[in-house]
Amino acid sequence: MHHFIAERLARRRVLLSLVLSVTATWVQAAPASKPVTPAQGYAVVIGGALKADNEEVWNKVVALAGGKGSHWVVLATASEAPDKTGRRLADLLERQGAVVDVLPVAPALKWVDLDKAVRDKSLLEVVNNADGIFFSGGAQERIVDTFAPGGRSTPMLEAIWDVYRRGGVVAGTSAGAAIMSAVMFRDAPSVINVMKGQLHDGKEVDRGLGFVGSNLFVDQHFLKRGRFGRMIPLMLAKGYKLGLGVDENSAAIVHGDDIDVIGAKGALLVDLNDVETDAKVNALNVTGARLTYLDRGDSYNLGNRRATPSEWKQRGQLLDPNAKGYKPDFNTPLYYTDMLGDTALVNAMGYLIDSSQHEVRGLTFDPLASPNDKRADLAFQFRLYKGKDSVGWYSDEMGGEDYSVMNLYLDIVPVRMARPLTTPWTSR
Repeated sequence: MHHFIAERLARRRVLLSLVLSVTATWVQAAPASKPVTPAQGYAVVIGGALKADNEEVWNKVVALAGGKGSHWVVLATASEAPDKTGRRLADLLERQGAVVDVLPVAPALKWVDLDKAVRDKSLLEVVNNADGIFFSGGAQERIVDTFAPGGRSTPMLEAIWDVYRRGGVVAGTSAGAAIMSAVMFRDAPSVINVMKGQLHDGKEVDRGLGFVGSNLFVDQHFLKRGRFGRMIPLMLAKGYKLGLGVDENSAAIVHGDDIDVIGAKGALLVDLNDVETDAKVNALNVTGARLTYLDRGDSYNLGNRRATPSEWKQRGQLLDPNAKGYKPDFNTPLYYTDMLGDTALVNAMGYLIDSSQHEVRGLTFDPLASPNDKRADLAFQFRLYKGKDSVGWYSDEMGGEDYSVMNLYLDIVPVRMARPLTTPWTSR
């Protein structure tokens, strides 16, 4: 009997005895969910590294499912230590008044027969009675391989979809966020390798579970790890026009066509509707990718492709580089030697919208590329620039120098780096 389930047995009125293939496990039965108006549910894409003290996100997640007393199912399927991870997530949801079951459905639980678990009627009843589902972080391939092996939906995945379709919440952090789109990165830790063309189905790329629909691609740990560099090649390869990258300790709530950003940081909206590429160039190249940085409190509508800044941003300073009398704070040209670096892109966006400069340039390359790599000298140069519809907002109301930036443009051009990268300095 799992200790984290046993702790809650006394709190619940009904117990379900679950007999799996190797041992007996207990979970609590949930009270019947209150009637929910039929509607598309809420997909909460959490960018990873969600802190326990991020009350805004934890409270909002539970509130969307009905608030105190809402029933949640935690699936630590992606985790290497599902017992510990599941208990921690349950504690954080319970602090907000939720009633939580942690289901033992994870590859790391070697005693569990996963094929039977995802079909177990008692477990399915717990899911059917849920108002919200929470997927943990870890390895996203464990989630899709468990709930949709070979692309075939299991009864438990269908039950999760039923929760979502009747207006419930499906939330996921890190790996649990990656599975939200119909296509996901399965295992692609090297952004520069994806940019160089290392993008194969079943390896770097796989099917996701698709809760945000078929037209939006999502990724996580996004600006912290420069993952726009891997998002754009995947979007081009799979035909996506819109991508949403959520930063750490932040969340994007997707409900129909509406996206609301909450948490400590923000998210990047990548729009490739008007992008151009040159097929004659035997490497990634992009002209005119439209970028919008949605800070906490901002929203975006996928239908009309329009962003709306938060109320506190609107009380701040409007930054319109195309308006008469525009007086930016910055004037110095800027060049990033590592455009994929920690928050480099969003910093560049904030700087550019508040600068007299028309563009910011940057570079990325792999200084440790193997000599056997036929593309060891392949690098990429970035040009971030303003357009006729570029606009931003600045505010220090929340205690920081915060920007929301709409409609900057990005070009990516392949270039060749010298090998070796450096040579000794000699006097002439």
